[in-house]
Amino acid sequence: MGTFLLHPKAEGAIQIELRGDWTIASGAPTPEGLEPALQQAAEAAPKVHLDGEKLEAWGSPLISFALSCHEICQSANARLEVDALPKNARRLLQIATAVPANTEAHREEPRRSLLYCVGRDAIQFATSAVQLLSFVGDCALASVRLLLGRARFRWRDALLVMQETGAEALPITALISLLTGLILGFVGAINLESFGAAILVADLVALGMARELGCIMTGVIVAGRTGAAFAAQLGAMKVNEEIDSLVTFGFSPIEFLALPRMLALMLMMPFLCVFADFFGILGGLIVTVLTLDVTVIEYLTQSMNAISFTDFMTGVVKGACFGVLIALTGCLKGIQCRASAAAVGEAATSAVVTAITAIVVADAIFAVIFHLLEI
Repeated sequence: MGTFLLHPKAEGAIQIELRGDWTIASGAPTPEGLEPALQQAAEAAPKVHLDGEKLEAWGSPLISFALSCHEICQSANARLEVDALPKNARRLLQIATAVPANTEAHREEPRRSLLYCVGRDAIQFATSAVQLLSFVGDCALASVRLLLGRARFRWRDALLVMQETGAEALPITALISLLTGLILGFVGAINLESFGAAILVADLVALGMARELGCIMTGVIVAGRTGAAFAAQLGAMKVNEEIDSLVTFGFSPIEFLALPRMLALMLMMPFLCVFADFFGILGGLIVTVLTLDVTVIEYLTQSMNAISFTDFMTGVVKGACFGVLIALTGCLKGIQCRASAAAVGEAATSAVVTAITAIVVADAIFAVIFHLLEI
């Protein structure tokens, strides 16, 4: 086990003689017992010498002890001499003491007035709105160039994104939609059975899935699965300066990166919505047939009579619009990502929250429009 001895030297200096094995396995002393004596001696002595000539072995306990001595000497305005320590130990101490602690990072932010906070948030909101409108405008112009055949667009990228956002999203979409249909079926069965209208559970589930829940639940799933992926992918490219490289070589990031994702999601979302409608109706069928006196044929016939082609297309159109919103928010947050690893996670989180909010707002707007048009 390591030990230390405190010796006075000439010119009022203090010497700390280190002996023995200063490793974790053998157990090393702590500077608590030395602190009062060293504090008193350092106040009277200009220098404190650490002598490691009689060390047998050393490890991290020696560095920790030396750092504690360094802090004590600093508080007493004395200088710690480590020339007699092993070379590698001196290098570790030099690295550990080279950069002082950053006290500015822990300083509390000054309290701001309510007017300042409101103004700051208003400026941030206005800046974000301008950036959003600019990005939407760029995407619209890129779409026009695509229709005219002038966009630098790779269909291979769009097909790959279609596979990732469409076919690979089918299992989770089927599971969530089936559970949603089961929940709707249970709610309808509990309430409608008491009125002797159990067969109307099929109308409730079919209309609810076709017009609202099918596209909304699919949009939420895709926002969490695909929107976050878009933001993370483009954010990582922004951190690695790949987007800057595309601009340097004359490629538009909107046409080359955002447009394939937007087109792929706009095409895949209607199919996912139809898939979700099917499994939602299937979930309602399972509950109705197992808990109520309704046959499979009766349930399917009632569902087909409840849904019109307009109801079906309502959900499909909503799904396509939700796909565009998810792609826009995901790509926008990814391109706006700051150049740091933590910012990539923030961009993905912000993309999901913004996309879900946009879906709910858009669905409310669709509800008002369809009501005015009596659809």
